[in-house]
Amino acid sequence: MRRLRVLLSAYACEPGKGSEPGVGWNLARHLAEHHEVWVLTRTNNRPAIEAELARNPVPGLHFVYHDLPPWARFWKRGQRAVQLYYYLWQISAIPLVRRLHREVGFDVLQHATFVKYWAPSALAFLKGVPFVWGPVGGGESAPLSLWPPLGLRGFLYEVARTLARFLGELDPLVRLTARRAALALATTPETAARLARLGARRVEVMSQVALPREEIEALGKLPPPGPGPVRFLSFGRLLAWKGFHLGITAFAKSGLKDAEYWIVGDGPERRRLQALARRLGVAERVHFLGHLPREEVLRLLAQAHALVHPSLHDSGGWVCLEAMAAGRPVICLDLGGPGVQVTEETGFKVAPETPARAVEGLARVMRALADPLEVQRFRKATRERVWDEFSWAKRVEQINMFYAILEDQSRAIPG
Repeated sequence: MRRLRVLLSAYACEPGKGSEPGVGWNLARHLAEHHEVWVLTRTNNRPAIEAELARNPVPGLHFVYHDLPPWARFWKRGQRAVQLYYYLWQISAIPLVRRLHREVGFDVLQHATFVKYWAPSALAFLKGVPFVWGPVGGGESAPLSLWPPLGLRGFLYEVARTLARFLGELDPLVRLTARRAALALATTPETAARLARLGARRVEVMSQVALPREEIEALGKLPPPGPGPVRFLSFGRLLAWKGFHLGITAFAKSGLKDAEYWIVGDGPERRRLQALARRLGVAERVHFLGHLPREEVLRLLAQAHALVHPSLHDSGGWVCLEAMAAGRPVICLDLGGPGVQVTEETGFKVAPETPARAVEGLARVMRALADPLEVQRFRKATRERVWDEFSWAKRVEQINMFYAILEDQSRAIPG
């Protein structure tokens, strides 16, 4: 297809990062291999972006920085106000988007980050240009039966999250964003259903997570785990909805006396999880390693036999892709993004009907993976799945296909 002029909205966009900033940066960088790309992002991302472009220039990639005025952002501190700030950032960017279009004349618009469906996008307010919303996520929910073991903090978080989504779905600006989208991309079938109810005309499921070629190659070079006890690995922020309590309980129930469970990351649930491990009699074999540099995480991944990722409502799940790229099977709940990423050939998806059944399913899989031959059979399929479905080259190939369809539709419209 021809080289298009693309405006990408990426509130979070930073090189060398994972999660939301990684989505914004990698999508922009890889799209620029095919198109002329303008990226609308926050001013605080500028130093990292310009330093990276000075080292590794990307032809065809342009950045436009926008923020609320200082008097309107003094109150933004930490994570508590970020969602309100993000909402105001989108609204305040509308005049800038319109001015940019007058100067450049965009062929297509795409909202990349934040990856949440219950807030509007500034790009939806520019008429006459095909608008791609997403991939967006957040429509995934933890089954109500899994809420009680989350503790008071976790329970209140789920209540607040449910209320925020409900209010977001009533927001007329969110509904306008859905109706204006020529194409809405959803991270999971659960989010796709919510987008359709909001009025999106065409909805497709496409994960927002992917890995760069160089990272897939590096992970693929990690050796298989050496001799010794079977080692399970989890990493991520220690939050209630990440489900680490299920992983620890399943590890205790598995009865694997010589196995070890390594948990990398930190967060407000750490003390509660450590107390759980002591109560279950596995504190000596469940190791809380805190936040570690990436090099150390890769060293641990090379020694691990499997990744345990019992998250209750992840839209994405980069850790699952990284583990699969390293040839390790993934143990997850059949929920959200991991439930889409993991197949029978690349790991185990456990039905999450109740906490007891989820724990029993996770424990059963852990016992099965105590057999080194069972671990070994996943190495080839896990790597192939990441190359075939979750590389950034593959993701941009899919997006280019959608762009071509939208361009054909635009030509077909009279006048």
